Amino acid sequence: MGAGPTVGVLALQGDFREHIAVFSGLGIAARPVRRAEELDEIDGLVIPGGESSVMDKLSRTFGLAEPLKAAIADGLPVYGTCAGLIMLSDTVLDAIEGQQSLGGLDVAVRRNAFGNQLDSFETDLDIPELGAPPVHAAFIRAPIVESVGESVKVLSALDDGRVVAVEQGNLLGTSFHPEITGETRFHSYFASHLS
Repeated sequence: MGAGPTVGVLALQGDFREHIAVFSGLGIAARPVRRAEELDEIDGLVIPGGESSVMDKLSRTFGLAEPLKAAIADGLPVYGTCAGLIMLSDTVLDAIEGQQSLGGLDVAVRRNAFGNQLDSFETDLDIPELGAPPVHAAFIRAPIVESVGESVKVLSALDDGRVVAVEQGNLLGTSFHPEITGETRFHSYFASHLS
């Protein structure tokens, strides 16, 4: 690998191109990941927003689900946004029939917790780990973290207390999409944890 880390972005479905563009804009090498063998060529992985049930099916169809689970258990740093957060969650409270997650994050999430596309919204979040100013966050058919395990650190919650950003060991998850609001600090924060 080159001088710095290489971030893979799971490119089965969803807004993977936007994440690659953010990392490239930060001068961090990023590449799409579609095959299990590509996991050996990256230092960290982003699972983008999209449709979690479709992403789950495609990851199993393309033989990526089990290698991804193994890589997560082995300590691969992974950042999941929106559907990616659902994919990393140990428990999906309202999964469609047969839907599976990769797991790793000791949280329970609820899909589409804010309603449909018309209920999407943006707000500013204070996230001490990222400093000032507040993070401008876009919630699009977003999940919510309904419960967290003891080893999970809550990075941010809405004013009503609903948790929208978490971290546990090598895993980072947000309900929102920093890649579409011009917010780059989550990507920088994630990259700073890669060797």
